[in-house]
Formats: sequence, structure tokens, C-alpha cells
Amino acid sequence: MVAFNRTPSHPSMFILMGIPGLEDTHVWFSIPFATCYVINLVGNFSVLYVVGKEQALHKPMYLMLCMLSLSGIILSTTIMPKALCIFWFSLKDITVGGCLIQVIFLSMVSMTQSAILVTMAFDRYVAICNPLRYTSILTNARTATLGLVSLIRGVLLMVPLPLLLSSLPFCANRIIPHTYCEPVAVAKISCGDLTGSRIYGLVIAVLVTGIDLMLIALSYGLILKAIFKISSKNTHLKALHTCTAHVCVMLTYYTPSLFTIMTHRFGQGISLPVHIILANLHLLIPPMLNPIIYGIKTKELRDKMSKYFCRM
Repeated sequence: MVAFNRTPSHPSMFILMGIPGLEDTHVWFSIPFATCYVINLVGNFSVLYVVGKEQALHKPMYLMLCMLSLSGIILSTTIMPKALCIFWFSLKDITVGGCLIQVIFLSMVSMTQSAILVTMAFDRYVAICNPLRYTSILTNARTATLGLVSLIRGVLLMVPLPLLLSSLPFCANRIIPHTYCEPVAVAKISCGDLTGSRIYGLVIAVLVTGIDLMLIALSYGLILKAIFKISSKNTHLKALHTCTAHVCVMLTYYTPSLFTIMTHRFGQGISLPVHIILANLHLLIPPMLNPIIYGIKTKELRDKMSKYFCRM
């Protein structure tokens, strides 16, 4: 409880508490968190390197995977270095500007990732339902444009959130019971009216995630419809196999994300440490698993990566 009574030494500072109540075990928590972060960096940088070096992988699907890898690196790097500083060195102070930067990148990259997953679903739809027109519909240039549109959407939807948070009056005791500036945790330490930020957060969560999931469901509904029109069972399995990596990645992204959103809104019975641990894992686990999933499920990528790793 002593830690909770601490106040920042400067009015432009916040204090990130890490995992309140479990301060004595911070070092132990840092081990799995740091391990996940290192695997994340190694796996995603490996994908970026191999796809960049191999001309044969300069295809829409792998370009989208590179976008996902880059967003995963940015997302985890936004939170993990500061969290490890808290766990290892008790460096808990963070400037208001640094806190808002974390909010901006978390919101922007999360929404961009969701849009990339929608684009990847569209890629699978075109590959299965219009295979003869695939190369003309999804060129590398068009894929890059879709990636840019995903980023712009994330930026535009993100802009109001830090503006709403920065306009809130904060209490004298600026302690955030979290390992990073999670928007809900930042809003909770305000002394002002949170109605605007709560409504905006809920609308974004419902509309963005809801619309993206509907578009993905539509793509896969059309894919299944096209597959069931094919009489050959082997062709069924082959077509479905091309979608398994994307389906697995979607599950690793949306399942913990939706669970975290639901626990924030309706999980009052869940303890604060559990909230914080889940909030960290849902940003660390999906980007860590993405290169592993695609490396296992996609033979072409697996072969190219094996070639480079065997040289080491």
C-alpha cells in the first residue's frame, strides 16, 4: 500500500505501478514477458529479412505478412521496454507525453492490425474464388496501397482518443496501476467526466472490431460457398489448407483482444493483477505466434527460412 501513496515528483509525470500487489514477484514475471518479447523480435525480424531477400516471396500474401510482422514489432516494443524497466529497475516514472505516445501507438497499431487481417481475408477470397484473376486483382502495388489505407484508417480513428485523454483533468495522485499507459487505466485516474472517452472507446471497439469481423466472416462465407461447389474432396482440403494459417492468426488476435475488452467492460469480479497480466499477454502473444504459425503452415516460407537458418 506504500507504493500506492507515492506521488510523482513533477506534475508532468505519471507513475506506472507494474502489477500492484505483486511487486515482490516482478522479476519472475519479467522472465516470461522478456522471453515472449525476444521470440517476437527474432521471429518477426526473420520474416521481414527472408521475405525482403527472397524475390520468390515478393507476393501479396507475404507482403501482408510483413505488414503484420512490422505492426507486431511496433506494438510489443511500445509497451515491453518500459514494462521491463519497471520489473527490473523499478523505473516507474513516465512523462505525460510519453504516456500519450504509448496510447497513440497502441490504438493506431491495433486498429491497423485488424485492417490488415481483413485484407488478408480478402486475399484468401480472391485466391480461392477468382484464382485466374488473382495476379491482376492483387498486385504488389495494390497490396501496398491496401496496407497504406489500413495505416491511414488506424491514424484517423486513433486521433480523437489522445485528444480526449489529454483534455481530462488528472488528480494530484497520478498513479496508473498498470505496466503501460493502457487507455482505460489512464482514463480511470482522471478527476473529470469520462463519458466522452468511454463512449468513444466503446464505439470504436464495437464498430471497428465488429465491422472487421463481419467483413472477414463474409469473405470466408464466400470461400466456403465456392469450395462446396467443387466436387473433388482433395481440392476441398487443399483450398481449406491455404486458409488455415490466416484463420489461426485471426484466432490468436481477436480471441484475447475481445476477451480483454469484455473483462474491462463486464469483468468487475476479476482481480486487477489478472487484468494487467491479460492486457500484456494479448499484446505479446499474437505477434509472437504469427511468424511461427505462417512458418509451420506455409511450405514456401518454411523452406526459405530453413535455408537461411541452416547456414547459421
